[in-house]
Amino acid sequence: MLIDIISDQLSRIYLDEDHEALARKLIATMQVQHSQEATPLHSNKWSEADAWVISYGDSVTQAGHAPLETLNTFLDQYLSDSISGVHILPFFPYSSDEGFSVIDYAQVNDSLGTWQHIEAIADGYDLMADLVINHCSQRSRWFENFRQQKHPGKDYFITTEPSEDVSQVVRPRTSPLLRETRTIDGDKYVWCTFSHDQVDLNFRNPDVLIEMLTIIRRYLEQGVKIFRLDAIAFLWKEPNSPCVHLPQTHEFVRLLRTLIEAHTPEAIVITETNVPNHENLSYFGNANEAHAVYNFSLPPLLIQALLSGNSDHLKRWQMSMPPAQNGTFYFNFIASHDGIGLRPVKGLLEETEVDQLINTLQSFGARVSWRSVEGGKQEAYEINVALFDALQGTVNGPDKWQLQRFVCAHAIMFSLEGIPGVYIHSLLGTQNDVERLALSNHNRDINRKKWNMEELSALLDNPASHHHKVLDSLTSLLKIRGAQAAFHPNAVQFTLHLGSEVFAFWRQSIDRSQSIFCIHNISDKAITIPINSINLITLQTWIDLVSETHFSEDQEEITLQPYQFVWLSNK
Repeated sequence: MLIDIISDQLSRIYLDEDHEALARKLIATMQVQHSQEATPLHSNKWSEADAWVISYGDSVTQAGHAPLETLNTFLDQYLSDSISGVHILPFFPYSSDEGFSVIDYAQVNDSLGTWQHIEAIADGYDLMADLVINHCSQRSRWFENFRQQKHPGKDYFITTEPSEDVSQVVRPRTSPLLRETRTIDGDKYVWCTFSHDQVDLNFRNPDVLIEMLTIIRRYLEQGVKIFRLDAIAFLWKEPNSPCVHLPQTHEFVRLLRTLIEAHTPEAIVITETNVPNHENLSYFGNANEAHAVYNFSLPPLLIQALLSGNSDHLKRWQMSMPPAQNGTFYFNFIASHDGIGLRPVKGLLEETEVDQLINTLQSFGARVSWRSVEGGKQEAYEINVALFDALQGTVNGPDKWQLQRFVCAHAIMFSLEGIPGVYIHSLLGTQNDVERLALSNHNRDINRKKWNMEELSALLDNPASHHHKVLDSLTSLLKIRGAQAAFHPNAVQFTLHLGSEVFAFWRQSIDRSQSIFCIHNISDKAITIPINSINLITLQTWIDLVSETHFSEDQEEITLQPYQFVWLSNK
């Protein structure tokens, strides 16, 4: 029964609590039945037709209309036949970090629209929302109450003494960990993993968990189907530990999944953990934690392969990745509202190769963000750049293959095991927003342009515009992808070895009826591949799904122009 499962999970988090009594409170908060059964593991709630777009609520605006209304109009007009879901980045009132410093979890930011606009989008698309669970804004009611030492909020935050040894704590930023805060009971030092405006919540207090479950239930009732657990790796803190990936954190993911699925069985939980690859994979658990993990190593490895013309590191990484069990999947992306994370390639790229990647992208207009590491040193944390500009050339400089290289990058992502998430600015071919960057001096703003709908529509409707060419190419590929059983997120995948200039793999549908050979030239040179090296079964008819070209039995080779690719299918 549900109450037994939750009580057991709570026993591994809250050692001194009455676990059954707390389980009953959580069940009542979620308004589910304590006697119901948990949702079975290993069941897939997704298919090859799933692909999601990632967007801020105001990435596209139009005078006289709420931005969320305009976003819905844009989705219906340009993407309704190519994507199934949308991740709307934090749409709540906030004080910093483009929404990730939440002032009020229960409200929609007035500048974006209303809950009715959110529901309207959820009526047409699978809606993903951020659960900014690790921290909230210093301007939230909870933190104001903390200052006044009254409820709710008095004991919702982590305090410690500045003399406490926090040298082991893993940090994603360079700001001091502790922030001095004046309260009516004197000065206190609160824990701030990310910034002094983002104050970490104290989940040692079960009341904080109950507050968060109230918010989760509200989101479910408003149509949210997919939960992105933001910065979840840092949730639980223990003295004299790194305070990341602790056992209690993993148990929290299992607990949240249990309760979310109890309310809405088709709901999905995704963990956002921008950390080294092996740490990231741990959030699958045994198919009982996150349904999906962000494939954080993919963006830097794929970009490095395309800039260098060498797929060796990308292939080696892919061969090391375990197939996602049924009931889980990889969430693939190559661009997002943040930057290209470098921690996920620790141990996968040499330092000299990371330096080359940084230097090349800086020559294309990128900025670099830094974090503090042991010994007070700083290391590059992420590269901030619009993906279209990041792929304008190679390590040798800009060239004429920008569009082809960019489309090839997405073809690889679309055909890999997992579900693709496409940043809206990639679909639009948006370039570095140097004007916004100059105004804010915030590195991530280089890839967060705000488009005017009329201006954007004129570009997208103009066949000569690179924006039109990008959108047409990517949506065409997504529509092809969505019709292939071999591109199911859990379909078989094997890496092929066709040379360093090629990144290729074989996909086979779960029922084994369809095979697709995905072969991508990731270099700026034409290459020729012998047919016998691909091992096509000659008794079958093979067709390139992209060009609709048929391959006959007597054809001896395939020639691919720079960044050209084929998806060879037997049906």
